[in-house]
This record gives sequence, structure tokens and C-alpha cells, in this order.
Amino acid sequence: MNSIVTFPNRIPTAEFEERRFKVYTDRQLDKIEVIQNLPEETLFEMKVVASVLPFRVNEYVINELINWDKVPNDPIYQLVFPQKGMLKDEHYERMAKMHREGADKKEIQAVAKEIRDELNPHPAGQMEMNMPELDGEVLDGVQHKYRETVLFFPAQGQTCHSYCTFCFRWAQFVGDKDLKMSSTEAEKLHGYLREHTEVTDLLVTGGDPMVMKTKNLVQYLEPLLQPEFDHIQTIRIGTKALTFWPYRFVTDKDADELIDLFARLVEAGKHVAIMAHYNHWQEITTEIAEEAIRRIRATGAEIRAQGPLIKHVNDNADAWARLWKKEVQLGIIPYYMFVERDTGAKNYFEVPLAEAFQIYREAMKKVSGLARTARGPSMSAGPGKVEIQGITEIHGEKVFVLRFLQGRNPDWVQRPFFAKYSETATWLHELEPAFGEDKFFFEDEFEQMKMGNG
Repeated sequence: MNSIVTFPNRIPTAEFEERRFKVYTDRQLDKIEVIQNLPEETLFEMKVVASVLPFRVNEYVINELINWDKVPNDPIYQLVFPQKGMLKDEHYERMAKMHREGADKKEIQAVAKEIRDELNPHPAGQMEMNMPELDGEVLDGVQHKYRETVLFFPAQGQTCHSYCTFCFRWAQFVGDKDLKMSSTEAEKLHGYLREHTEVTDLLVTGGDPMVMKTKNLVQYLEPLLQPEFDHIQTIRIGTKALTFWPYRFVTDKDADELIDLFARLVEAGKHVAIMAHYNHWQEITTEIAEEAIRRIRATGAEIRAQGPLIKHVNDNADAWARLWKKEVQLGIIPYYMFVERDTGAKNYFEVPLAEAFQIYREAMKKVSGLARTARGPSMSAGPGKVEIQGITEIHGEKVFVLRFLQGRNPDWVQRPFFAKYSETATWLHELEPAFGEDKFFFEDEFEQMKMGNG
């Protein structure tokens, strides 16, 4: 039974009803009442795609964020519900045939695994090049790609309140242990950080760390307040909860403890940055979403917003400009516009780099300087984060102007380089060096890095 909850803690909150979290997966598609009005063929397509790619959605997203009068074109519907085009035609037909013929669960899972293996489940070398060691042992659930930043994947945070259909970490959620990255070992994480004083930033990611109970988050973060971790200046928490379940910060049973944890970290001198994943302005149109933002900011933590440019969801300048304006209004810092990664359902969601830059540029023209903090379009590729700075003509050759925002070798950062202009390229490996060069300046060194991790 719902009840009205108010909190007496240091950060006052308005009155909001406590909500029960109810989620649906591919096994409960027939229990989602609102989609039963969709065409039968559409429901079959959902079932087929959800056999291969992860599907999970909760009632808040269904009831509060999707405009069902605009389905199938509503951006949040596209963000969470499977679409036929997410699978290549040959993959879709293989799986559809299994369902039409009444194949059993084991047969369907076998075909699903074959298809998944063809979808580049771990892009950018994340399972080969980013795995650190402690005392000669590989640390599961930890990645160290850039010198200053360590990523941590706590085992209790390896799911989300809902799944994004385009997610580049989709392989985490399909039940294949070989594709998972996670760790429950706080001591090993702390041991690694203790030894690596060059690390200034810890990024807790997933999945979504905000699906964890606060007590679990405390065991990872509270020890960082000890003097031996003074070099850890920034604690980042990557989350989609501000969209998919803002109640996590307001009315969940341990919401107060979570807010208090943020406040204690800030008071102890840590920079706490909530790396919020937003894709469309519809995600911040509810009162509970705004209240969650207000409570977090009241602790002294900051919220930075990032998300990819994706076809069918936000591939137009007006959507981005409206999103950035709303974020600035609510005190959120626009941080990154990413390019959809080369994994999973990229064939459905990817936008050519040339078009992505034009959308970014047009959106930037529509906002004030405070919203122009969003960097992009940026590719989180194997060598590092590569930003498209512009499209221009030099000595009669049309080129992309590129630079590293972050690199495996810090010396690459901020160094401009050029690629031949392409109308169709959607990722770094599809670009060719300009001006007759055989290779980009970083390629030989990057190949040596890969061999060293082979």
C-alpha cells in the first residue's frame, strides 16, 4: 500500500508517494497491458529481438515517460522496447524461424549465443587491453584504460532499472557469464588503488550502481575517506537511475542513507560527480525526476550529463538543444555527446559521423555558453576518446578535423589529426588518413599496445 513519505534529514524533500518498483523482462511481455493494443506482428517482433538482446522495463518508464499516442515513434519507446530493425535481417530471420517452429528454450538460447557472438559484444578492447593486475592476478570487474581513471564494476550493480535498447554494455545482461565484468571484492579494488597513486578518479559503473543497496555502495566508497586514498580526488558514479527510477534518490527505503553518503564524501573533500545518462528531454519532465536532481545537488555533489546520438531517439538538433537547456536550468552540466558504439544493434542506431557533427553544430548554435560544455561528437574507440572537431577543406581536400580528448598514451591528448571526409563512416576504423598518409599518427603505437596485451 502506498504511503506519503517525508524525510527529516538535513536535505528537506517535498512529499512524494513511495512507489513499488515493478519490472518486466522478455518473459513478461504478455503482462504489459499497454502494449497488448499494438499489432500482433509487432509483439512477435519484440519477442524475437528480446531473445537475442536484453529487454527490461519498469512501470515508471511505461506510465510516466512514454507518450503512447506517438508510438512507435516516441523516443522513449524506442529507447526501451525492442524493434525489429535492431537485428540484421539474416539474424532476425534465423531467430524468427525458431519461434515460428516452436523451438524449445535450449535451442533458442543456442541460436541467440551464435548471433550475439557476431555482434562485437566487447568493443574497444575492454576485455583484452583494460584489465589491470594486482599481485600477479587479473582483477575481475576493474578496468584501467586511462592513467588517471579506474573503472569499477561492482557485482551488485550489474543490472539496471530498465535497459536501453542501444546499450554498448548489452553483453552484461544476457545471462552469459563469459561476457560479464563484475567484482564483489572491495579489498582488491582498494589494494589496487592504494598501489596506483597516479589514479585520481574512480568511476563506479555497471550496469547501474544505483540498483545496489546503499550499504553495498558504502563498503566500496567509505574506505576512500582514509588518508591513504587522498590521491583519489574524484568519485564518479555512472547511472541512468535519474531517468529510469528517480525514486531511488527520494522515496526508496535507503534513499536518505544514499543522499547522506554523497554529503559525507563531499564534506570530506572528495569531488562527487554523478554521471547521469540522458538521451532525450522527455526523461526530465516529471516532478520526481526534478526532485531527485535537487536532492543530489543539495549534498554538494554535481551532476554531469552524457549520452550518445542515436537514430530513432535523438538524431536531430532540436532534441539536443532542448535537452541541454533543460539540464542547465536544473543545474546539470552537459558533458558529452557520444557516437553510438560499434556493438550490438549499431546497424539500427548508428548515425554517420558527418551527420552527427552537423547535428551537434546546429544544436550548439541554439544554446547559450553554459550549455556548450557538452563535448562531441566523441567516439570511445580502442585508442581513446576521439572528438570530431569539424569538417573543412584544406588544399582542396575535404577532411574531418579530429583530436583525442583522452588517449591510451596521454601524449596523444589534444593533438589534432585529419581523416578523409566520408558521408557513410560511422566509426573510427572506417576513416582513412587524409593528405596521402598511410596511417594515423597513433596507429603503430596502438598496435604495439595491443600486442603487449595479447
